[in-house]
Amino acid sequence: MKIFRLIVFIAHLGILFLLLATLLNAYIPPKIFPWFNLLSLGFPVLIITYCILTLFWVFSWKKRAFVFMFAGLIFLSPIKRWVNYSTDKRGNPNIKVVSLNTKSGGLGRDKIQSFLQSQNADVILLQEEGKGYDIEGYQKVNPFGGFTVLTRHKIISQKVLRPQDEDLRIPGVQIDIEIKGRVYRFIDVYLHPFRFEKEMVKLNGNSDANEQKVKDVIKKLIPTFKKHQEQIGFLREAVENSPYPVILGGDFNSVPNSYEYYHLSEGLEDAFLSTGKGSATSFHDYKFPIRIDYIFSSKSVRPVSYVVDRSVSLSDHYPVVAEFSVEPK
Repeated sequence: MKIFRLIVFIAHLGILFLLLATLLNAYIPPKIFPWFNLLSLGFPVLIITYCILTLFWVFSWKKRAFVFMFAGLIFLSPIKRWVNYSTDKRGNPNIKVVSLNTKSGGLGRDKIQSFLQSQNADVILLQEEGKGYDIEGYQKVNPFGGFTVLTRHKIISQKVLRPQDEDLRIPGVQIDIEIKGRVYRFIDVYLHPFRFEKEMVKLNGNSDANEQKVKDVIKKLIPTFKKHQEQIGFLREAVENSPYPVILGGDFNSVPNSYEYYHLSEGLEDAFLSTGKGSATSFHDYKFPIRIDYIFSSKSVRPVSYVVDRSVSLSDHYPVVAEFSVEPK
């Protein structure tokens, strides 16, 4: 039994260090060391295993249980980026934003059109959507293929966040919109996709084939992380140079606790972390909890609610809907 407990203890320490390594994504970019970003993908599995092993020490009446419980408090905020149970926020919402990766309407454009119409949102941010939707009462902006913004309000300006490197995908577009006498900068984000097929990540009984699949997946992940790092620079510039409050949302193709999350959320508020309840999983094509869709806002734009709408299946992403409260002008 002592040998077994020693093995469990070593494994528990190893998982603790791996979890701590995910926190380094706030400081170490993928171009320097991409493996920390890779670890962020496995955060749900790591933290669940960590909690199970902590319970093992609790039921074993070992003092080390308190050490692991105390160390686990470090990960409360990272956990809440995946699963959250916030209290109801006070305030009357006066800006409603919907974000959805439509997958080019492949699962039914009529269904998407009907859903978007029913939301009565102030601003709709769409990704992987070149054609857009003609909704009564909304202006449609397609500043660049793959991005569509719909709004019921006055558009002040629009800009494509275009990298100088032609090989680097455009990460987003910015639209300055006047709502009830105030101007806000909305940034529609779509970071470079990984282009995975289900078969690529589905393991089977063949160990050699599985090993090759893992290697192929990593070969796709690492270069994409590095492209994300470059794309984030253009998005941060749009945020930091904005003379207006910012609402930034879309498909980040990145999980919480990743380099992308830490740096895109810098100085902004995660609407789910502030007001969300339950799971933030937004990508449902794989049987694994994946949150890659977000809505962030400036501190002056206070989140009141955040919902991942699982009542509809419009693409491989669920729509995310956030409401904000701002002081009247």
